[in-house]
Amino acid sequence: MSKLQGKVAIVTGGSRDIGRAISVSLAKEGANVAVNYYNSESDADETLAQIKAAGSGKAIKVRGDMTKQADVIALVDATREAFGEHVDILVNVAGGLVARKALAEMDEDFFNRVMQLNATSTFLATQAVVPLMREGSAIVNLASQAGRDGGGPGAAAYATSKGAVITFTRAMAKELGPKGIRVNSLCPGMIATTFHDTFTKDAVREAVAAATPLRRQGRAEEIGDAVVYLASDGASFITGTNIDINGGTLYS
Repeated sequence: MSKLQGKVAIVTGGSRDIGRAISVSLAKEGANVAVNYYNSESDADETLAQIKAAGSGKAIKVRGDMTKQADVIALVDATREAFGEHVDILVNVAGGLVARKALAEMDEDFFNRVMQLNATSTFLATQAVVPLMREGSAIVNLASQAGRDGGGPGAAAYATSKGAVITFTRAMAKELGPKGIRVNSLCPGMIATTFHDTFTKDAVREAVAAATPLRRQGRAEEIGDAVVYLASDGASFITGTNIDINGGTLYS
């Protein structure tokens, strides 16, 4: 039997790159997946097509801005309507860097926007989904290596927000553990995605890969595999961890 057969999962920011890989990986293991997207419905459609082709689970797409409580609640309601009254897995992927800005270039609105995208969205989704979770459920947050080491040039706001996700993960592991809900996060390093296509120069990516003990960038599917493990019964005694996935670039 598949590891997640019949379980219900919500993946915020689940329509492309790491979010898509996670959504497809969960479905391959039998989960029914609510794929949240915001900007691109075509990306969400492609994710659903990949799930249909490769997964044993079902999927729906739900548009919503995860920094808005009303949209988060609408996502939860759509999931309940499609798959029933319980959610077994929440994966908080929604977020972004927005732009690289040094301290002198940032204003308050920019800093707050990045915090909302990464930290507030994780809080809102967690708060909305936990009431539907039973003992044995799991939450996996997407933090970042930037939350460990402060990030690259111009990524101070992003790194700070991902550091908040790491700490929120630890706090929720303590708070929700007595209810049998596990909470962990992943801290990816350089993963080959459109994120780095947009924000990281090719020369920098090549240098990072060359300096990595495994001598390459990571793949989004490798993040998806880690999420499946943390969501499964195989990780039933793991909570409060922030797992590095960076090919050995950083040890924490």
